[in-house]
Amino acid sequence: MHRRSLLTALLVSSLLVVQPSAQAPAKHFLWSVTDAKGAVVYLMGSIHVLTPDFYPLSPELEKAFDASKVLVEELDLDELNNPAALLPVLAKAMYTDGRTLEQNVSASTFAEVTRRAEKAGLPMMALQRMKPWMAAEAMTLPALQAAGFDPALGVDKHFFDKAKAAGKELRALETVAYQLGRFDQLTPAMQEAMLNQTMAELDTQVTSVKEVATAWAAGDTATIERLLLKDMLTSPELYQALLVERNQNWIAPIEACLQQNAGCLVVVGAAHLIGPDGVPTLLQKKGYTVKQQ
Repeated sequence: MHRRSLLTALLVSSLLVVQPSAQAPAKHFLWSVTDAKGAVVYLMGSIHVLTPDFYPLSPELEKAFDASKVLVEELDLDELNNPAALLPVLAKAMYTDGRTLEQNVSASTFAEVTRRAEKAGLPMMALQRMKPWMAAEAMTLPALQAAGFDPALGVDKHFFDKAKAAGKELRALETVAYQLGRFDQLTPAMQEAMLNQTMAELDTQVTSVKEVATAWAAGDTATIERLLLKDMLTSPELYQALLVERNQNWIAPIEACLQQNAGCLVVVGAAHLIGPDGVPTLLQKKGYTVKQQ
């Protein structure tokens, strides 16, 4: 699940589902960040794929949105619906020089891709054109959809649509091109490792994601850190490229929100808000007052 910070931010990234509880949690995946002059920014952990069971969202999350004037998300989600902008970017995910997936992974990896593609009804002709990291994502989405997960119900999509309807200012921390570029810059060996790990997790993904969801709903950052970051920390290059560097890049635009006293709500994948390199920790180290709500 930790890989879902990039392309999965487009499709599936932090994959959570939970049954609503009659008792509100003591904490939420929500932080306030306050500067010395009293300006406040809210940071919210996004769940990019949900089932209808999770709605309505916690009132605390909705209150943070209502109190904001500007919504800042990882991406401009409208960019994902613009073929003119998206198609050139998606070319990064495909082999355009005649090579195939089979030629760029081991025989055992390709055999497992073939087996799972047949089981899921995915066309091998399409998978053969994909780079390993894209094939990993393409194999994930059908499994999630079969389990009832819907990107249209993601927290980021929910607040993006509400912000547009309310006429709030929208800002994006990254472009789709940048996010896909982070995957494309991974070495071939790292991409194949991602593909193999994805296939190994598919059979247990729905079960494990419920454990993540329960912790997320309770604002249990320690458990989320253990579940989402444990595996990624075994691959320092992946951790650095997909989380650390992006978290560091986001500090300046968040500080701009504070300096402008713009009333920003920043909604990003939950994995970016936990651990020693998470955005709340980075901001706290810079002297801001950071409190989980």
